[in-house]
Parts: sequence; structure tokens; C-alpha cells
Amino acid sequence: MDDQVIVFSYGTLRQRDVQLSVFGREIAGTPDRLRGYRLAMLEITDPHVIAISGAAHHPILTATGDPGDLVEGTALRLTPAELAAADAYEVGDYRRALVPLASGLKAWVYAADHGAREDDSSAG
Repeated sequence: MDDQVIVFSYGTLRQRDVQLSVFGREIAGTPDRLRGYRLAMLEITDPHVIAISGAAHHPILTATGDPGDLVEGTALRLTPAELAAADAYEVGDYRRALVPLASGLKAWVYAADHGAREDDSSAG
């Protein structure tokens, strides 16, 4: 459908239980990659988000600008209403940005906002 948008997920939006809670359906998606970013871990303090994901620490993208940095993830095709639901799920430390994926697709990603409390030491 041409009214769908693509979101590149590298974390909890790929989890079945999170998808069912946030979108009301399971979304398989397509494997893809994002260059120029790396992952860190972010402590989540929103009890609702922790209850949905089952975790108090979530991965977060940070831009490096280094094309050698590569993050593996999944391109999810969402409706505009599902994109709004994803926006509501992601906490304020994330900002949504439009980026090119390795496949050539343009996708929305949730990446570190300038004020994010990221902890690089726990990235894996």
C-alpha cells in the first residue's frame, strides 16, 4: 500500500509482544542495515514502556557519521496510525529521523535525542 511508511527497528519494536501491544498485530518486516550509527543502551524510566517491553534498558541509535559503523535491524511497513502509535511508545529520549538504509529504502528511525541518557559501556 502506498500509504504505508517504513520504520527501521533495531530493538524492542521487533518483539512480538511489543508489536501486539503497540500496533495490535505482528509485523514480520525485512532485514536491513543502517550505516553511520552505533547502538548504546538507554535506561527507561516510563513504567508503561517497561511493562510492554519487559526491560528497563533499551537499545538506542547514536549517529557517528562513520560509514564503517553498521547497525542490523528490520524494516517494518506501518500505517500512518501505527507510526503514531510507535511515536507514543518511544520515550522522550528518542527522536524520529528519516534515514537511508543499506537497501536503498528511506526509513524512519528512533535515535538518540541530544539530551538522551545513554550508557555506551552496556552496549553489546
